[in-house]
Amino acid sequence: MSHNIEELLQIMACLRDPRKGCPWDRKQTWESIAPYTIEEAYEVADAIEAKDFSELKNELGDLLFQVVFYAQMGKEQGLFDFDAIVDGICEKMIRRHPHVFADAEHEDDAALKEAWEREKSRERAHKGTRTSVLAGVAQALPALVRSDKLQKRAARVGFDWPDAGGAMHKVIEELGEVQDAIDNRSPQAVVEEVGDLLFAAVNVARLLGVDAEQALRRGNRKFERRFQQLERHLQHSGQEDLRQLTLQQLEQAWQQVKEKEGNA
Repeated sequence: MSHNIEELLQIMACLRDPRKGCPWDRKQTWESIAPYTIEEAYEVADAIEAKDFSELKNELGDLLFQVVFYAQMGKEQGLFDFDAIVDGICEKMIRRHPHVFADAEHEDDAALKEAWEREKSRERAHKGTRTSVLAGVAQALPALVRSDKLQKRAARVGFDWPDAGGAMHKVIEELGEVQDAIDNRSPQAVVEEVGDLLFAAVNVARLLGVDAEQALRRGNRKFERRFQQLERHLQHSGQEDLRQLTLQQLEQAWQQVKEKEGNA
């Protein structure tokens, strides 16, 4: 049996029905649903990284349901409905793609990207509240992603390193400032300097053409994989409790895991 978006909208309306809807769905608010939306977006990304397209279909459905949830709450409060959301995104995509839906032409990808950003800037200016080059970069973005976007915005007006070399020297400088903060026993300064160090590292990644968020996700997965191999390696050696081992023993086992993985 095939279903359509109208059925999904009706299901959502039933779930929010004040008299016979679901108690959990009825009590949700904009604020309470937002964390679930972020979680569902990450689950979409996980399915893509795993190339699990059957799961991706399911996760995209969950993400679509989040949009439908917001549309229902907007309708209840007389703010907007699902059709208004669709109208808005259709108009925006047509407006931002004059090279597809009108007669505009661009020489290359760089010119196309410049035109896209110019249109976005014009839209922000039309709203009348955001004039900064950095305006519109969502506060709720993951910190690495937001750092990258802020840096790219600043780079558009020439505030950028000419190459990754300068950014790498900045990392070394920030690392020294972290050490200074530690030596001065200033916990607040340590937090601030570590933040600067991470921001500088994102700069290096960006200038090398590396997505910092994706790179760290890969680094996390690598650590997770190797640590689990370390656990299995030690369990096979009769070591069930890692807390009973010295750091030297753990490091030795870690290096063995890395060597084995490298040979493979």
